[in-house]
Amino acid sequence: MARYILGRLLSAIPTLFLIVTISFFLIRVAPGGPFDLERPLEAKVMENLQRIYQLDKPLWQQYLLYLKSVASGDFGPSFYFRDFSINELFAASLPISIKLGASALLLALVAGGFMGMIAALRQNRSTDYAMMAAATIGVTIPNFVVAPLLTLFFGVWLGLLPVGGWNNGAAQNMILPIITLALPQIAVVARLTRGSMIEALRSNHVRTARAYGLSNYAVVVVHSLRGAILPVISYLGPAAAALLTGSVVIETIFGIPGVGRYFVQGALNRDYTLVMGTVVMVAVFVIVFNLIVDVLYALLDPRVRYD
Repeated sequence: MARYILGRLLSAIPTLFLIVTISFFLIRVAPGGPFDLERPLEAKVMENLQRIYQLDKPLWQQYLLYLKSVASGDFGPSFYFRDFSINELFAASLPISIKLGASALLLALVAGGFMGMIAALRQNRSTDYAMMAAATIGVTIPNFVVAPLLTLFFGVWLGLLPVGGWNNGAAQNMILPIITLALPQIAVVARLTRGSMIEALRSNHVRTARAYGLSNYAVVVVHSLRGAILPVISYLGPAAAALLTGSVVIETIFGIPGVGRYFVQGALNRDYTLVMGTVVMVAVFVIVFNLIVDVLYALLDPRVRYD
């Protein structure tokens, strides 16, 4: 197992190299630049800015300088938030996105897993139809529709919850963003759990467990759920990376100063280093979470071995 983990970490290096290379040149192919304004700057001012941010150098030289900077853990200065570096912006915003995303992921696992298990145990009954109908609605309705509806109902009409702001992570400020962010994931987890749970309940080892007279709890939770959870775990790799790095829509609507919100501002203002830093960070999260998923597979399924 240790050799497998080490191999995966080493293979991540060329993957990150390709991601950085492709992203670096793609963002510079698009027209415009970080200092292009409606009212153009004076030629001397533009020249000084280009020199300060090393944009006056040839593109290949900028690329090598950026690779050297990223390899040392420095994502460079922000072109738009000029009083901050990208590392400083991430240090302030990433914990917020992680807290929001981890809470949404936990809610999706608990609620979605429970809905899927109940639907599987009540297959082709009214409970099953109701659970899957709710899951389908959760998948099809986008976040930018759900978020305003929740703020209108719970914030404006009932006045129970604040409609925006972070307030240092206060519980009342987190409820609506977490629910909005978790709803699509709850639906997906519920559908995955239902399908795999139905298959697990019909497997030979579960029939054998029932024949031995084991209780329903032991059959469902101990023997069936362990196998049924594997497809959900495989889905959690990219889902966790997307949630923990923040949702662009959710953070923008609710005014949360997370990574997703900075990514939007960086893209709109052509902040090369901010966009590149976000891309690299998301790539690292995807690689790490996929590795965690593979390790969990081996722990939950004795048939999986990484030798």
